[in-house]
Amino acid sequence: MLAAAAVFASTSAIAQPAPPPKLIIALSIDQFSADLFDEYRPVLLGGIGRLSRGTVYRNGYQSHNATETCPGHSTIMTGSRPSRTGIIANYWFDLSQDRSDKGVFCAEDERVPGSSSTLYTVSPYHLRVPTLGDLWKPAHPGARNVAVAGKDRAAVMMSGHVADQRWYWDGKTFVTDLKDAAMPRSVAAARTAVANAIAEDRSALEMPSLCQAKSRVIPIEGGGPPVGNTAFARKAGDIRNFRSSPEFDGAVLALAASLIEEMQLGRGSSTDVISIGLSATDFVGHSYGTEGAEMCLQLFSLDRDLGDFFRLLDSKGIDYLVVLTADHGGQDIPERRREQGVPGAARVDAALTAAAVGKAVGAKLGLTGPVLYGEGSFGDVYIDRALSSADQARAKAAAVAAYRAHPQVEAVFTKEQLTATPSPTASPDKWSLIERARASFDPERTGDFIVLLRRDITPIADTRSYVATHGSPWDYDRRVPILFWRRDMAAVDHAEAIETVDIMPTLAASIGLPVDASSIDGECLRAIQGIVCP
Repeated sequence: MLAAAAVFASTSAIAQPAPPPKLIIALSIDQFSADLFDEYRPVLLGGIGRLSRGTVYRNGYQSHNATETCPGHSTIMTGSRPSRTGIIANYWFDLSQDRSDKGVFCAEDERVPGSSSTLYTVSPYHLRVPTLGDLWKPAHPGARNVAVAGKDRAAVMMSGHVADQRWYWDGKTFVTDLKDAAMPRSVAAARTAVANAIAEDRSALEMPSLCQAKSRVIPIEGGGPPVGNTAFARKAGDIRNFRSSPEFDGAVLALAASLIEEMQLGRGSSTDVISIGLSATDFVGHSYGTEGAEMCLQLFSLDRDLGDFFRLLDSKGIDYLVVLTADHGGQDIPERRREQGVPGAARVDAALTAAAVGKAVGAKLGLTGPVLYGEGSFGDVYIDRALSSADQARAKAAAVAAYRAHPQVEAVFTKEQLTATPSPTASPDKWSLIERARASFDPERTGDFIVLLRRDITPIADTRSYVATHGSPWDYDRRVPILFWRRDMAAVDHAEAIETVDIMPTLAASIGLPVDASSIDGECLRAIQGIVCP
């Protein structure tokens, strides 16, 4: 009887709509896999700990194949998979464009004269769909749509086409692509504070006991230095190591808090939206892997900083709804994974790059030119359009056969196969590989074929820059936490698989924003206290 009453009370609370929050905070922790969340959840007692006592979906999915930063961020605030957002990868190729650099960066406008995929003009030009802020602002002119992030593509893809303020790190300081937005005082102050911080030496962080237990030197194949026991000491002026440390997220959160105060977000007549992209976890993961002392220190520090951030908002009396998720997961370095019982963990064969395979195919068929275009050893591969139609067909057949024959390749899907595959409708944890690839497919931007590596293959052969990454169709890259929190929300855990595309329609329901269900891929989540779906 008592158990039934408790269930009824919980269900009743969920069914009762709460007043719209005054501020929506969308937090993305770059490369924060569900595996990391599960591992550290019991010991994170700050900001992440607070959100863990809200509505928790342990099995969220960035459900698509190309688990990279830009596609992942494009799903969070649009309700749409990359097949609909058009953001199929961080980079792709457009062989028809006039500029000599045929590559395209996801958050650029390549129409700008003199630009390239590395020296680009930041823009939401490639994002085919609106974000929550894009939909909300026209109906509520007083509402503000703001973004702060450690990466330009995170800020752009979460805020979209109609942002009031958008600031991100360009490698030296915080900048914006919004030409008509005056620099707020808080941004000027943040730029000065960060410059001063970088100009000083930083001593090593003190390691909690859990991090000490993980502190062990791991030699790295591929020419890179050993990792595993770094505590983020750095010399003055070392911007790279500033970015790959907890300091970086701290700076982003400080800027976000300052903008909230200066703009009085959450204190106007309409709900405001701020998207915050926390990128340091990704840089730490790339630089050191996910299972060493470095990631441990990063997550403890981020948890503390998020706790401070939320307490500051509480002190201002702001009624805010938070959602936290990630753009993708990540896998640890293969050297450590083998020690932990994964014998198949390995680094990719350097001969699998599109350039290397294209050269081999060209030599075999007597073709000149690059033959193939692609970024690295997996993902989208394009046939050189300078070849005749007949030679393009020969090159494609030979390249697909070469990739499929390689022991590190799991699958190769052609554009024709992807075109013939329906968009998946089942639970994302049940999708086949080609369905995962279909969710990343855009007929105008996807390559002539795509290459998927086997599980546990790290697509980094040369480790002098980075040692670990993501981007695969496997669940260590796809599975991410999705957490909702608002004051007085009951703590509820859900084990069912959902998608990050479910976030936007759920947030829309919280503020009474109608969304055409046929225009998105996600669905409003019906088990969150205070949010009533249409």
